[in-house]
Order: sequence, then C-alpha cells, then structure tokens
Amino acid sequence: MLRAAVRTLVVGITFVPGVLGLAGAPALAGQRPAATPPRAAPPAQAPYFPARLDWQHKNPRDVGIDTAALDDAVKFAVASEATSTKDLADNLATTFGGREPFDTPIGPLKARGAANGVITRHGYIVAEWGDPSRVDMTFSVTKTFLSTVVGVAWQRGLIRDVNDYARGYMPPDVDLFEAPHNQTIKWDHLLRQTSDWQGTLWGKPDWADRPEGERPSDWPNRKLWEPGTHYKYNDVRINVLALAALHVWRRPLPEVLREQVMEPIGASSTWRWYGYENAWIELDGRKIQSMTGGGHWGGGMFIHAYDMARFGYLFLRNGRWNDREIVSPKWIQMARTPGPANAEYGFCNWFLNPARKSLPSAPESSVTFRGNGQNIIYIDWDHDIVAVVRWIGTTRQLDEFIGRMLKSVS
Repeated sequence: MLRAAVRTLVVGITFVPGVLGLAGAPALAGQRPAATPPRAAPPAQAPYFPARLDWQHKNPRDVGIDTAALDDAVKFAVASEATSTKDLADNLATTFGGREPFDTPIGPLKARGAANGVITRHGYIVAEWGDPSRVDMTFSVTKTFLSTVVGVAWQRGLIRDVNDYARGYMPPDVDLFEAPHNQTIKWDHLLRQTSDWQGTLWGKPDWADRPEGERPSDWPNRKLWEPGTHYKYNDVRINVLALAALHVWRRPLPEVLREQVMEPIGASSTWRWYGYENAWIELDGRKIQSMTGGGHWGGGMFIHAYDMARFGYLFLRNGRWNDREIVSPKWIQMARTPGPANAEYGFCNWFLNPARKSLPSAPESSVTFRGNGQNIIYIDWDHDIVAVVRWIGTTRQLDEFIGRMLKSVS
C-alpha cells in the first residue's frame, strides 16, 4: 500500500490510503474521484519558488489539471515499477557483471525503495506517490549534477571556453590528457561523451565499461575514434571529467554543488555525493576524494525525489531561483543543444527528444535527466511541468506515463 503522502486542501474527508496521491484532491471512502473539469489556470504572474522547508501543494484543478486523469497517470507509475531486484548490488552484478570485466563495486551501494515520484505544475506539487522523501541512489542523473558543476565553473570564468583543450587546465603533475590520443580532448567532448578518452582511472580501463568486440580479446584493442566524432556512453570517461573538474575547482565537488546550487534552491541536508574508495588525491596539501558520474561501480548521488524535483525546477526556470541566477541560461542553451555525434544527447546527462523519437508522448522541446533503475527527472517547458519518476520499468512505460500525465493538462 502507498503512503498517503499528501497535503489536503479539503477538511473533514476520509482518505483511502494508497489510492490517490494528488495534492488537495483526496479520494472519498469507497468512491472514485469524479472527473471534474479543470479550472482555468491563473493569469500570468511571477513564478512561484518553494521555500527550503515549505513546498506548497495545489489542488490539480487550480492549475488546469484534470484530477481523475492525473490519478490515472500516478496509478500507472506505481503499477509499472521495475521488476528487477531491489538489492542493487545483485542488480549491478546481473546487469553488467555477466559481460564486463573489472565489475567489482568500489563505491557504496544501497538497496532501493519502491516506486515513488513527484509532479509539479507552475512550481506547485500536484501529485506524489510512494515515499518521495526516501534517499536512494540515482545512478546517472549524477552526471547532470556533475555537468552543472562544470557549468558553474564556466560561468565563473574558471573554464574560458568549452572548446578549449582540457589538457591546458591541468597542473604539471597530472597526466590525464598527456597520452597522444588524449591530447586533443576538449571540455565539450567530455561533456557530450564523445571524448574517446583512452586509459585506466581508479582501476577501471575505459574499454571495460560496456566493452565492444566479438570476443573478449577484442575489448582492449577497440577502435580509436577522433575526439568529438563518436558518442559512447562510458562512466570511466565521465569520471575523467569529474577529476578534471576537481583540478579546476581545487575543492571537493560536493562542497561546490552544495554551496553554488543545492543551498540556493532550498534542497534538504539529506543528499550525498559519493566517490570511490580508491579515488583520493592530494591537492593543495589535503586529501580530497574525486567524485563519480554515476553508480556503475557504486557511489554517485544519493538523493530523494523532492530534491531531484527542485533541481529539475531550477532548469524549468532557466537557471534562476527567485531573483538569483544560479545557472547561466547560455549554459542551459548549450546543454540542450545536440552535438554532431548524437542528436538525442546534449551535455551529460541531458537527453533530448528530437522528432519525439525517444518519447513520442512528450513535446520535442522536453528534456529528461536519466539514470539506471529508471530514475528520471522530466522537464517540460511547454506545459510548465517537472516530474520525478523513480524505479519505473522501461522507457516505453515512462513514455506512457508521460502521455497519461499530459492528457490531464488543460
């Protein structure tokens, strides 16, 4: 049964626990909510931004959403929970371990919870299900937090241009980009997963992540691509980006993220960004742990759905929170622009929807931040919606959920 995680705007009505998670629209005992027509959305006004400990809920009808149709989308998300084991150590072993060498986890892991999520419109929570306050691994959504930290470095002038060679930003004792093949890698290549960086980092060779070739003997002898010409989803190379960013900031990246992004948007104190147990360097006389860009070998961002929704809402509002610019709109524009090697991918981990190919039910302009599991932050500027969907089974089911959710919008 689902937790009744709602704030009601109606007094004196009996709840049916686990039936409906729509803010301000509880189910009457023994009844299904009537399909009432949505009320017109209020006139345009200054955007609402939730306070740190007070995220306001709205009756869906008050923001132009049909209650019964939204309830249908929520129930579908719950019914479509991933069928894989909740023991994520076993899940990783069966997902990658059977076809990847060097698959031993070297970062923390945590068993996941049940399906949960949050939907906001015009910034207000209109639906929530499961336990959105549960802190869980979020896998490759971590990449979007990482690319945002790089973006803040860029807007502060610590990185002059994403088309600069990353090698030029490294101190003399760091050889991340000294090998001949790696010398022409630019920040843009790292951000778009087109760097084709070659080497071993934290005990993981680049070729061991989703190895290519007909036989294991082919894997270490993979074809080399000119940086920028070939897209390959690869966590070793993302971890290279994280280490390069650490050398630019010269501070632990979780500190930077907390100070520059999460505190200003009112996130909780419960999220944690973990690195690997062997990913420590000495920098300016102190030991600092480099971060991961996901949970492929453990680690990454551990966070709850409400903080994920705040992060998504920051981008729905084009990088602003109240009267402060947190992330440059120009950076967001670059992040939403596909590179030449993959029309469906911007900066990590901005998944685009050209020609509505990936998500036919969503607008072409929509973006998803995606992680294994599936962990999804859906951002829809056309409908002024942010949705966090955790532990849904497949991309097809995610698309159907989005279709049902958008069907509720007037």
